Amino acid sequence: MTTGKVTVTRRPVWVWPLALLMIVVAAAPLVLHWLGNADDQRLVDLDVYRTGGEMVLSGRPVYDFATPAPQLLPFTYPPVAALLATLLAAMSWPVAQWVWTIGIFVTLAVTVGYGFREVLARIDRPGAAGTRPGAAGARPGAARTVPRAVWMPLAFAFLTVMCTYLMPIRDQVRFGQVDILLVSLCLADCVARRPVWPRGMLIGLATAVKLTPGVFLIYLLITGFGPGAREEQRRTFFMAVFTAALLTLLPFLVIPADAADFWFRALLDPERLGANAATTNQSMRGMLIRLYLPETLTSAIWLVLVAAVGWYGFRQARRSLLGGDAVTAFALVGLMASLLSPVTWIHHLAWVVVVLGAIVGDGSDPVRVRVAAGVWLYYVVPIPWWGVAIKAAEVPVLSPVVGKIVQNAFGLGAVGLVWLLSVWLPRRHAVFQSGQAGQAGTSRVAVS
Repeated sequence: MTTGKVTVTRRPVWVWPLALLMIVVAAAPLVLHWLGNADDQRLVDLDVYRTGGEMVLSGRPVYDFATPAPQLLPFTYPPVAALLATLLAAMSWPVAQWVWTIGIFVTLAVTVGYGFREVLARIDRPGAAGTRPGAAGARPGAARTVPRAVWMPLAFAFLTVMCTYLMPIRDQVRFGQVDILLVSLCLADCVARRPVWPRGMLIGLATAVKLTPGVFLIYLLITGFGPGAREEQRRTFFMAVFTAALLTLLPFLVIPADAADFWFRALLDPERLGANAATTNQSMRGMLIRLYLPETLTSAIWLVLVAAVGWYGFRQARRSLLGGDAVTAFALVGLMASLLSPVTWIHHLAWVVVVLGAIVGDGSDPVRVRVAAGVWLYYVVPIPWWGVAIKAAEVPVLSPVVGKIVQNAFGLGAVGLVWLLSVWLPRRHAVFQSGQAGQAGTSRVAVS
């Protein structure tokens, strides 16, 4: 006779250390490669942050310096970022490199944990795997075996490793970039179920440190007001605006000259960000600049595209949230941050980690899993650089047309992902749910 009881096994103490070891071993070649790079090529963006902090501590102008040749990179972030960078300036350069690199993986792990929460929860659910009492092959009197205690941490490690080798994440390690930190801050603020911080504070912090996360203020505004608006979104919006405003005004009290210099001069110079026509700029504006149309026409087309894509993307994000899919809504807003910004370097596309989580869902639909695998592969290989090689071959028609399209692959891919999340994903979800309901109905008829 079966008791029907479920025996939930305690998670072995070695499972999470094993998961951590898997991540460390898999990421080690990437980390050691870039941390072993030539001094003038190593973590060049981290060098910018740290030098900005040194400028604050020494009382020199933050926005007048450039890092040593051959990089010659200026500080391009709001002044509060320079204040926070004083923590890096207080460390030696070798220590700062390791602390920052470890921080990249910690924040990637946070992003994976929230972005793939549905599939991880499904793997961790009692009865998600194992033998049910009374099923064929079950021993009489045996309780249900639940191997979830082992599988969920290993699945988490696998997903983290896979995301590590996305090109936008590889570039986080290569350059010592801040993007995945900002993604994790905004994601935690949007989807954490019971945050211990005032919800909205992290989005405000991210927006004050780097302006592009400000797209989430638009998202909170349109989901917190109007028909079907949520009171929680409205409160989050006010907290985010308050935090961003406070951290923006604070430097006027501490480093007033630098604060004024940023907001009234440095911010208005897009060339401080680098060559806007470079292949690594995968924003809509970057793609248009590479067409080499007249500047006025390029700006006009870009503004029209910003309005159209922004209206569509934010509208679909609102619909996803009100439909109960906060991760997809977040992924759409992250794509807006990349597409609408004047400059989107490849490492800015770290939002793709959350896009993958939204596509996978709870992992029960194999079609969605295969599509996510295809998107993952697309952003692992350096496709834009293939376009550069095709253009350099100077083959008539092929080089100027196909080469330019391939060169814009990641930006065009981001446009495609907006459609995928907005149109294909809801349709696929409906088809899968219908199929599941049909199978359940057939099973009930067979039993009766």
